[in-house]
Amino acid sequence: MRVLVTGGAGFIGSAVCRHFIAIGYEVVVIDKLTYAGNLASLGPVASHQRYHFERHDICDADAVSAIFAKYRPDAVVHLAAESHVDRSISGSDVFVKTNVIGTFNLLEAARRYLSSHNNVGFRFVHVSTDEVYGSLGDEGLFTEDTPYDPSSPYSATKAASDHLAKAWHRTYGVPVIVSNCSNNYGPYHFPEKLIPLMILNALDRKPLPVYGSGTNVRDWLYVEDHARALGLILTRGRPGETYNIGGRNERQNIDVVRQVCSWMDRLRPIDHSHNELIQFVQDRPGHDQRYAIDASKLENELGWRAQETFETGIEKTVRWYLANTDWWQPLREKVYGGERLGLVKA
Repeated sequence: MRVLVTGGAGFIGSAVCRHFIAIGYEVVVIDKLTYAGNLASLGPVASHQRYHFERHDICDADAVSAIFAKYRPDAVVHLAAESHVDRSISGSDVFVKTNVIGTFNLLEAARRYLSSHNNVGFRFVHVSTDEVYGSLGDEGLFTEDTPYDPSSPYSATKAASDHLAKAWHRTYGVPVIVSNCSNNYGPYHFPEKLIPLMILNALDRKPLPVYGSGTNVRDWLYVEDHARALGLILTRGRPGETYNIGGRNERQNIDVVRQVCSWMDRLRPIDHSHNELIQFVQDRPGHDQRYAIDASKLENELGWRAQETFETGIEKTVRWYLANTDWWQPLREKVYGGERLGLVKA
């Protein structure tokens, strides 16, 4: 199978590419290589004969169409997106362009491609987020039937792209499958996100900023479990359907940070607990209180189960960052140094 992976140099995208190469697929990566795209994340597969890379912006409709014509893919896994909520608050325009217009270009390219090629088994997996559902109360889970209620510019643009993907299936017959996942974590995660930021700040003995009271709840999904889920959805999922992907690992943000501190205390001890570095800061605007995924449909229909608990996954993640300074140090020094993002501009 030849799979076009958009955003393949990103965090989740590179995990998908490494997994697909390992199970025998041919992978074509299209990535603009923004600040979050990193070819080093594809280093383990970059020399493989079944790996191809194309540096292009999915907002360039001509480039997208040319890649379809050149490679004639059997499937698309669409991960290219601007994804950081904080950045969407202070700079929403690029989120609209990439997440909405870029998705439109891909869907249109797929539609035209299918109209001229008899590719019966073609699939288009549109990868999205649980943030499109908005915020939960203390109880309940997001299901595939939960109404959309996005809170941030990021989640609003992802909701828009989900609706486009489903419309292109219903109107034009493009065999689209939508997935909505919970918070990912693991190796090769750009250090603007909570877990890698905490690890690297702790390593540098810098403050560990926690928004508000730290009681916001997220469901955590190890990135390699997510990659396996997308592989199953690609081959066995039903076009027109939505599948929620979650790790069944709900944690308050403050507990996540404390668990990182616990591992740092064990692996990089200092003269006091890393917990003393925790600093509560002003909450971000529109901060959803709780996300939690019901992954029963994926588990029961396709037989997927998360292999990592949060406890096993966070240990692997902390150990990976401590052992892979060469990957993250250039990012920390030249791309993002840990400053506060998401402050509303006047």
